[in-house]
Amino acid sequence: MKARILPIFFNSADDPDFNKQFQNLKNLLANEAEIITPVKLGSKLPDADAVVFPQMLGDAYRKLAEIKSLPQPILVITSEFGTVSMWDWEINNYLSRNGVSVIAPSNLEDTIRACKAVGLKRQLRQSKFLVYQDNPGEGFQADIFKRFYWWEKECIDSIYSKFGVTIVKKSFKELAETAKSIPDSEAELVWQKWKDKTPIQGISQRSLFSAVKIYIAVKRDLDKDPAIISAGINCLNESAFSDTTPCLAWNILFEDQGLVWGCEADIVSMLTKVLINKVLNVPFMMTNLYPFVMGMAALKHEKIPYFPPVDSEPENHILAAHCGYLGVVPKSFSTQWALKEKVLAIVDDNAVAIDARMAEGEITLIKLMPPFDTLSVIEGTIPFYAQFANSDCRNGAVIKVPNGPRLVDELASHHYILTNGHNLNGLRMLSKVFGLECKVID
Repeated sequence: MKARILPIFFNSADDPDFNKQFQNLKNLLANEAEIITPVKLGSKLPDADAVVFPQMLGDAYRKLAEIKSLPQPILVITSEFGTVSMWDWEINNYLSRNGVSVIAPSNLEDTIRACKAVGLKRQLRQSKFLVYQDNPGEGFQADIFKRFYWWEKECIDSIYSKFGVTIVKKSFKELAETAKSIPDSEAELVWQKWKDKTPIQGISQRSLFSAVKIYIAVKRDLDKDPAIISAGINCLNESAFSDTTPCLAWNILFEDQGLVWGCEADIVSMLTKVLINKVLNVPFMMTNLYPFVMGMAALKHEKIPYFPPVDSEPENHILAAHCGYLGVVPKSFSTQWALKEKVLAIVDDNAVAIDARMAEGEITLIKLMPPFDTLSVIEGTIPFYAQFANSDCRNGAVIKVPNGPRLVDELASHHYILTNGHNLNGLRMLSKVFGLECKVID
């Protein structure tokens, strides 16, 4: 959804410098924003998602009250290159010191990200997340699942209050029954469209068709409501309802229509991923974090005898794994990918899992933190992947972070979103638009 951005001028829209930059912004940001008809500072504002100053003047010092009355944050994009002009640093600093939230991008990429974030703010207020669950926390491993904030009404209400996203709930039990009733012939037709681009290893036709049928059943619900931009299933805790897992469905739905998925119906992770997907445009997925400093508390859960050997600083390393492998990674984000038999005992023997890797090298871990005014960020690296036979970690990522002990003290959750690259600059831009604190664990 394109951002609707309103240019503001101080004296006249006919000022040659203002008009030149106004036209420049329309051209530079044509794909990301609708730059609408400018208005004078102090005038009544038409409907817009954000305001921008294409030109800054010394008048700003004398019109602070009028500027403070504008919708915040305010974009300042005053150079021909789609960035802030260095001559405006003094004015921007003055405004910031006087309580004005200013976004002054230093490169065009950040300007584009800011526009995407502004457009996303409006889109979220018109969007829904679909979650399939019946009695979350009451199923398998209740002692673990009853602790999670994403089940709470307060969480749902806070997300709606901050971002405007509506959470729609449907029965997982009914979804699973619908999926089981779908004929094999229908599943076969769907699979023919995907088999050449979806590697499988060691799974039966029954397992494969069960996974495809979940995709068909979910897609039917999505097709009824185009406002749904993310969907999730309480697939582990309430796995007794289904003879399969939704891993394949999430891969197909993301690759085919860009739907953001939610393992375990974790709506906080879903929202974090939507922000990343719509603004940063980098590979992402959700996984569990097992810091080496946690010792047996982490090893026992993953059923592994020891942490993978590392060259140095074991206290600054994490093992990342979910559902037997790294987790649900879309094929387009992976360096290797295959659909295999399930690993976890908690799911049906007929279920499947994705064995995939994201690129080694620089990564960033990200998670929204309740009450959704803060974004937790950790930059690190993936030096290698580790495999443990007959465990719940058949292929997990080893992640090196700057400060493992501090990370354990300040983590938002065991669920974090893993992204390729060091993305702190982009996350800071996203945070400014959404009014978030960007909390870096370094």
